[in-house]
Amino acid sequence: MDDAGPKSKRIRISGDDKDWGMDQPIGGLSNLASPLQKEKGLVMLPELPAAVLEEVFVNVPPKEVVCVCRLVCREWKELADRATLWRERCRRDRFQPHDITRLPTDWRMFYFLCKKRRNLLKNPSAEEQFEGWKILENGGDKWSIEDVSEQPHPDETVKKFFVTSYEPCKKFQIINLSKEGYNKSFMDEIQPDILISDWYAPRWDCGSMYEICVELLNQKKKVISKFCPEPVYFEQWNDHKWEQMTHVFRGYGRGVRFIRFCHGGSDTKNWAGWYGIRVTKSSLEIGPSEPE
Repeated sequence: MDDAGPKSKRIRISGDDKDWGMDQPIGGLSNLASPLQKEKGLVMLPELPAAVLEEVFVNVPPKEVVCVCRLVCREWKELADRATLWRERCRRDRFQPHDITRLPTDWRMFYFLCKKRRNLLKNPSAEEQFEGWKILENGGDKWSIEDVSEQPHPDETVKKFFVTSYEPCKKFQIINLSKEGYNKSFMDEIQPDILISDWYAPRWDCGSMYEICVELLNQKKKVISKFCPEPVYFEQWNDHKWEQMTHVFRGYGRGVRFIRFCHGGSDTKNWAGWYGIRVTKSSLEIGPSEPE
């Protein structure tokens, strides 16, 4: 004889909920259990309509949807994998593709890449002197830092920049992807876009040169792929404003574990002081990029 009551699911829980991988149990599952159910490690939950359950999932922390809810049963797994669920999370968090005519093929991956995306470079705009940077070359009167004044940056929040002297000046950072939360399997299997951006500008009254080289490195710090365009030269008495150098690494293959970001330059007149190229607001991000 069929049970006339509402359908339910049997879910095994641990006594302290740590098996759920969270500090707090989802929906207070432990509190719903009777003493006998707790002793047996089982909880009976009513089966909710898919639309209601999807709304619940949208409000559960995303990592727990994947690592906890998805493992409960087949129905929950199918729901946790639905594109509509992750597309709705993207909408609520305002994560939208740059080109609406080319939608993501995997909305869940798109969501997590957007959620995790941030600038991996430390001190990109000289607010903390040279903290985070290693000096590779320090020619002439060495690197210096100046305030943005007569040549405002397009981003009004940028207040300082690094400036080179009359002999080559270069500085760099090496990003350890594992320490930044991008593990080996993720980098090898997903191979997400790696986005590079750097802002540079010359003085109007002195010629200068700008150069950048970004390298994707393996575990032994051998080069897998690199972006090293030809140096950019500016003539004296120029009217150039701030310009942006950008690049996107795609399809770079397996094995990327570190990224080396190096930039700099010099003036071309050998003038004492700091008449060389200016750089600021450097950026290195991992995440969806605008399609080419």
